[in-house]
Amino acid sequence: MPEYEFVDVYVPRGVSRKDTTRLLTDHAEYGHWELHRLSLLRDGSRRVRLRRRIIRQVRATW
Repeated sequence: MPEYEFVDVYVPRGVSRKDTTRLLTDHAEYGHWELHRLSLLRDGSRRVRLRRRIIRQVRATW
């Protein structure tokens, strides 16, 4: 079962969809994050949960 780390991003109501898309695209492209969950709150703001896989490396012993 893969392990993930999560980060929550809060996007206020006044931010346009275009700017939100740009923000999430930057996170995905440069930080290797993927969208896990997006919630549209009653006041119009968005709460976004991003995740990325944790890659464990075995130490070489030679």
